[in-house]
Amino acid sequence: MRKNDLLKGVLLVGFGASIYGMLATIVKIAYKNGFTTAEVTTSQFILGLIGLLILNLIQTKTSKKTLQKPQKSDVWKLMLSGTSLGFTSLFYYLSVQFINVSIAIVLLMQSVWIGVVVESILNRKLPAARKIIATVIILLGTLLATNVINSEIELDWRGILFGMLAAMSFSTTMFTSNKIALNLPVLRKSFLMLCGGSIVVLTFSFLTQIGPYLFEGVSNFYDEIGFTFYKSKAFDFNILWKYGLFLSLFGTVLPPILFNLGFPKTGLGLGSIISSMELPVSVLMAFILLNEQVLGVQWLGIAIILFAIVFMNLNPKRTIV
Repeated sequence: MRKNDLLKGVLLVGFGASIYGMLATIVKIAYKNGFTTAEVTTSQFILGLIGLLILNLIQTKTSKKTLQKPQKSDVWKLMLSGTSLGFTSLFYYLSVQFINVSIAIVLLMQSVWIGVVVESILNRKLPAARKIIATVIILLGTLLATNVINSEIELDWRGILFGMLAAMSFSTTMFTSNKIALNLPVLRKSFLMLCGGSIVVLTFSFLTQIGPYLFEGVSNFYDEIGFTFYKSKAFDFNILWKYGLFLSLFGTVLPPILFNLGFPKTGLGLGSIISSMELPVSVLMAFILLNEQVLGVQWLGIAIILFAIVFMNLNPKRTIV
């Protein structure tokens, strides 16, 4: 691989991870302005879907070569795997309702070792010693980064639960995106996956906001069973231009394109190291824009997690040719 290609790959992946790390902070600000999780996720995915559709049409019209069309089986597989995109955003954004962004992103990064566990189960063999050591280090860093041993920061169990569910869903996304329909153009693949994610998000929006608002019986039923994760209010379309455009561009359009362009140039190992920039960027954004308390022990935990990701993916024998 030429050095120029490698540098381009590093920049693409690094930029994608950095802008993705800003999302939770913007969502938290949207919450403070009265918007709901349903409104935030729906605006992000619908506008993102429209954006990718436009890019696909432009690519089809301007491409000098015939672009491969997805088979029917590819469409269903990509849409099914894309549901994990919707679940990741939902769980992640629900998590930041109850805990600090700086802690939610640490929980999301648990997808690193969850992916190792899933891979070992599917391959029916234990992971390499390097990966096992890295997993232990990540867990240690997580204890410090979430500050569970210190009472200065309160941890809501709902935030922890949703954060871990987001990590599991994100692991699924990473696994399936590298296994399904690799022959398709990036934009077409991303669009189909986003279609699957949009179905999840729209279903959530109807069940937790639109349905209770339109049908009083739904709200009464939720109250009877003690379901608290709903808002009986009209959908506020102001979310579309206030936060939706930003979230869709930097959450569902640019990152997949940048990652799909960058990872082939860096390789999965180096790409994973670079993509971990999402963690410090997210924490720094929360610290600057939200004035979230980030203690010294938490920065130490974050540094340990980053070290573990580098340790797990860095190949000392890797050469550039």
